[in-house]
Amino acid sequence: MSQYVAPISDLRFLLGSVIETGGILNGVLDLSDIDAILEEAGKFASEVLAPLNSVGDKHGARLTGPVVDMPPGFAEAWTGFAEGGWNSVTGNSDHGGQGFPTLIGTALNEIWNGANMAFALCPLLTQGAVECLERVGSPELQQKYLPNLISGRWTGTMNLTESQAGSDLAALRTKAVPEGDGYRITGQKIFITFGDHEMTENIIHLVLARLPDAPPGIKGISLFLVPKFRVNADGTLGARNDVRCVSLEHKLGIHASPTAVLSFGDEGGAFGELIGEANRGLEYMFIMMNNARLNVGVQGIGIAERAYQQARDYARTRIQGRPVGIRSDTPLPIIQHPDIRRMLLTSKVRIEAARALALEAAASLDRGRGANADPAQLAKGELLIPICKAWSTDLGVSVASLGLQIHGGMGYIEETGAAQHYRDARIAPIYEGTNGIQANDLLGRKLLRDQGAAMKALLEEIAATVAQLAEAEGDDLAILRHRLSLAREVLVRSTDSLLTQAQEDMRTALASAATYLDLAGCVIGGWMMARSALVAQERLFAGQDPDGFCDAKLMSARIYAEHELVRAPGLEVVINDGGRCLLNYPDEAF
Repeated sequence: MSQYVAPISDLRFLLGSVIETGGILNGVLDLSDIDAILEEAGKFASEVLAPLNSVGDKHGARLTGPVVDMPPGFAEAWTGFAEGGWNSVTGNSDHGGQGFPTLIGTALNEIWNGANMAFALCPLLTQGAVECLERVGSPELQQKYLPNLISGRWTGTMNLTESQAGSDLAALRTKAVPEGDGYRITGQKIFITFGDHEMTENIIHLVLARLPDAPPGIKGISLFLVPKFRVNADGTLGARNDVRCVSLEHKLGIHASPTAVLSFGDEGGAFGELIGEANRGLEYMFIMMNNARLNVGVQGIGIAERAYQQARDYARTRIQGRPVGIRSDTPLPIIQHPDIRRMLLTSKVRIEAARALALEAAASLDRGRGANADPAQLAKGELLIPICKAWSTDLGVSVASLGLQIHGGMGYIEETGAAQHYRDARIAPIYEGTNGIQANDLLGRKLLRDQGAAMKALLEEIAATVAQLAEAEGDDLAILRHRLSLAREVLVRSTDSLLTQAQEDMRTALASAATYLDLAGCVIGGWMMARSALVAQERLFAGQDPDGFCDAKLMSARIYAEHELVRAPGLEVVINDGGRCLLNYPDEAF
């Protein structure tokens, strides 16, 4: 089992030279600060979090009576994480946060997830709760709860799902009845990540529920804050609230993350406080969900990087066979076999594209908020979120699967650790809205709301990069320009085609939505690889590549062009013609 090493060189390259950070860092950080942050994060990840990954997998979180026991070392790791300031990176400085942009938080989240995905789920959900309260919580709620959530003294959760409802939130039944200075919450929620644990002194649950006079369906959902322990006016903790963990799910992976069934109100009702206005709960929860969806996409990248590193290290040391075309008197490492190289490099270039895409999405969200908010950039960031979530989590599964394949039979043996990455990765395409829901969101909420304007603006950015490639020298960039140009044209046509389908028959359009999302991820990922390649070649020509990083980056972009962008024409055929065939298949023939 290899040691995890944070991809600091690539993150530094992207943050320092590829992603446009003007107006984002605002004098709060410079590149030397970012280098220092990445180095320290990488050290904490490799020395503290990564060694606990297999420990957490084997031990798991366990419900012992009324208490959730975390695996050995996790509580101490959380204390170190919080005391190191890592939980407060993006928190508002008015409440003790460091006020760093989403861009920096996104880079760090990849490191935490690559080191230990199960552990990283706790700060991921806490960050979402913080952002929701920062944006729609009253000043009183912010003052009462944000300082401890931001510091990591308390953690946060998101409570949507109920057993009878699943993703259909219109069917939820949890009730909220006004009483005194708050509300009494009764009901049960399932699949609550880090719903209970003893790592912190309090847990703050954000819960969707219905008021007695609420209209039916999603328009009658409100959002409530329900603490594990009630908080007194002076900030001290009061009595235990009427919320209990009644069971933990036994899962395929992420065993160290307690996925709880929470019961509210077994003894009369859990005290809760209304967040924002009544009946706007789903709108508010989407703040938390969108935060989580971007970060779940980053989970896919992190676990893919971890699986790739382990497969690469194994391929370098596993001696077997004499590869065709290489003269040797002795067997060689399997990394010399062409198919092993194919799998490793397929993994590597997809990870690089997804990482750059996630950082571009985060930077767009930063540009779209704050004092100098640019609505077009916010629209771009929101457009990219479902693509990041779905495309990158599918990537995490596929790369982890390739990692198993590279290990051969040893990959199927738990002792090597390769299987854990595959098991852990498999949840990411499911939670925070399945990837099918992400495809529906991309079509129904993102493309249709502005008739593709945000996507068309992004396609113009890609066209500008294609023009830059046309002016650059070298065969690598010429091939990249050709492939990216053709793939972009496919995305242009497919966008128009899907918009037309949606006007004529929404069901047919939705049948092609997942393929369209795959196409968008592939092409936009290629755009990010092209931007990276332009910077890399400029440095090469300037003699600024002492360690060969830029040369490898240029080669990665070419591999991506020749192995990934070439998929675009085939995906176009599916988008244009494949939906009707799926829908016309007779039900009785399944």
